[in-house]
Formats: sequence, structure tokens, C-alpha cells
Amino acid sequence: MPEGKIVKALSGFYYVSTNGRIIQCRGRGVFRKRKVSPLVGDFVEFQAENDLEGYILAIEERKNELVRPPIANVDQAILVFSAARPEFSTALLDRFLVLIESKQIEPLICITKMDLLNEEEEAAIDCYAADYRSFGYEVILTSSENLATLAELRVHLEGKTSVFAGQSGVGKSSLLNALKPELSLKTDDISDSLGRGKHTTRHVELINVENGLVADTPGFSSLELTEIEAEDLPQYFPEMVERSHNCKFRGCLHINEPKCAVKAAVENGEIPSYRYEHYLQFMDEIKERKPRY
Repeated sequence: MPEGKIVKALSGFYYVSTNGRIIQCRGRGVFRKRKVSPLVGDFVEFQAENDLEGYILAIEERKNELVRPPIANVDQAILVFSAARPEFSTALLDRFLVLIESKQIEPLICITKMDLLNEEEEAAIDCYAADYRSFGYEVILTSSENLATLAELRVHLEGKTSVFAGQSGVGKSSLLNALKPELSLKTDDISDSLGRGKHTTRHVELINVENGLVADTPGFSSLELTEIEAEDLPQYFPEMVERSHNCKFRGCLHINEPKCAVKAAVENGEIPSYRYEHYLQFMDEIKERKPRY
């Protein structure tokens, strides 16, 4: 049975890449009965009716999947945040990071529009970048003119399936156009009244860039932590994982427990207070969530 990878889903058709060809496939009814939908990124078995058309018969087990955007088997997420317009938000970045960490996806932080900052603002972003690097994250700073950073980004794309994600208007499509100009992805200006861009990406498609596959995904500004349990949250903060073995209690949630190494690290400035505050906010959100049955 031929095998391939879904690289685009559009209007009920799944475009499967196999041996350098693209086969337009439909899903068999069996998937609807099982309430399973093929996703972009899925490895599938299919039956070809001819050189161009066929039917998907089976979906291989996924290593991960995202709901927004709907995509499976992602290796890394390039989290694109702007330094200005819209304003850089550590709270939103931390929310993205927690979600990405929970899916066992490698995050890479890319901060765009550095050229829009004055000296003081640039110093503040540099401090944030240093913080996130100290947690173990890769951070790339880009400006409209700085093409050297694109070479830095290209290295990370090779041989991987990557998603670009972040708020609307931060420059995801512009960044992809710079990486691969023939894409000519549509970009929209920021609305000054809203301070955010319009959604310009309508469907998920994997595009060949630098010997890897990249999905340009719709921007969105809120993320629900619906699949994360309270006891699992600490493991999605690398700086907490690093220190948790020094806590007095196993399974320490780093909130009210005595002799907590994480709280001590916050108090002595090793972990920035904003990062810990976001952790507490996420924990409250998870605990207040209605139970699922």
C-alpha cells in the first residue's frame, strides 16, 4: 500500500506527498464513523485511483497534534513575537511555550521588528531575550533589514516539520516570504485602532523551505490550557524542572509548600518574578476549570 504525508487540507481534499508527487485524496467514510479526521502532517496509507487521485485508507499513529492550527507530527514551533506593534507580551509568550512544551514540540522564539525600538526599548527586549535563553530556549532577534538572522533561522528548519505561530500582525508571513520569496504570502498592515493585524492565512499547508517543511498558520491571540493538568504544569517550565529536585517535597507545585527551591530562586532573582507570576496565573486557570467527564 503506498504511503505518504499530508501536506495540505482544503475543502475536504487531502494532498498527499509521496515520491516527489502530490496525490489529491479523499478520506474514507470509516474515519467519520470513528470521529478521526486526517490532519496536515499525518503519515498515511492511501490507494491511488490514478496518478493524481486516491483515497486515504489509514492514518499512522501521531507523535503529537495541535488543534489550532490543526496539524500533526510537528518537530518544532517557531514562536514569532514582535518587539512592537503589537507590543511584546511575556504573558502570551509563556502561554505559547507551555502549550508547545506540553505537546513535546521544540520551541524557538523569534522576536521581530527590533528596528522599531528606541535604545531603551531595545535594552528591555535584550533583557527578556537573556532571560529566556537562561531558561534554555533558543531566541533569535530580527529586524526588517537584518538578513543575517535569517541565516540563523534557516539552520533550524533543515530536516524538520515546523509551525510558525504567534499573534496576528507580528510578521509570520513576512518572515516566510523573506525565507522563500516565491511564496508571495499575503501580508496585511496593522490596524492602528486594534493594534493587531488581520488574519491573512486561511488554511494550513506544509511548504518546502530549507530541506524542511514549514506551516504558515493563522495568528491567534488567546490559548486555552484545557488539556493541561495542575500537577503537570511545573514540568513545562524548564527552570522549575532544573530546581525541583532540591525541593523538600516530591511533586512540589511551588506554591505553598515549605522549603521550595523554585520559590527560593524567585526570591533571590534567579527566576524572574514575571515568569513565576504567569505560572501562578496558569495554575489558577487550570484549577478553576470545570471538570471534564
